[in-house]
Amino acid sequence: MKITAVAAIGAFSLVAGQPAFAQTAPIVVELYTSQGCSSCPPADKLLKDLAEHADVLPLALHVDYWDYIGWKDTFASPQYTARQKAYAAKSGHRTIYTPQMIIGGSDHVIGYVPMDVSEAIRRHQQTALPLMLVAKRDGNVVTITASPSAELPPVIIVQVVRYRPREDVAITRGENAGQSIEYVNIVTAWQRVAEWDGKTPLSVTAPVEGSDSTAVILQEEGPGQILAAALAQ
Repeated sequence: MKITAVAAIGAFSLVAGQPAFAQTAPIVVELYTSQGCSSCPPADKLLKDLAEHADVLPLALHVDYWDYIGWKDTFASPQYTARQKAYAAKSGHRTIYTPQMIIGGSDHVIGYVPMDVSEAIRRHQQTALPLMLVAKRDGNVVTITASPSAELPPVIIVQVVRYRPREDVAITRGENAGQSIEYVNIVTAWQRVAEWDGKTPLSVTAPVEGSDSTAVILQEEGPGQILAAALAQ
């Protein structure tokens, strides 16, 4: 059965109404996408729909490996291609694709499969957080504090992510020529700012500049499972 974007939101709404147990942090959904990929617009639309839910942090990472087919993605970065390749290596996959969604750093959904995405989000919502994370921004500085509530991996990567909430792009060449596509939560920077052993409370600061939205993500090295995320406000 073909799943439409409307059906996907209906399914996700049911998920969002389920008890989240001790889960209070948003679930991170990374979309690896490209303006030059004809299969990506439905996934871009799904990410937009997910952005309407406060308990999800959807992030669009635009890759650069489709730029050669006629349209250079205006948001693409080789850093995001490298991150997707690192996920593939960690999971034993030899190739990378667009669109791909990675939920919580551990569930991989290749292509446009809304029901798989909503099911993965539901599973993560039902998992208790192993730590408490708080991120606060004051001017050009974000302060990150965390404390463990369970045993944690020996190396936890502290990351600051900047993203632009919305932008429309008119594509004039390539596979999506003639389309104007609305993109949301476009990642503009993904910075590794510290490592944490997870044994004692964490307190670090990191510089942030400009008006782009800011989030903090704590993740097992690999990249592996995302342990917690928080918006810096």
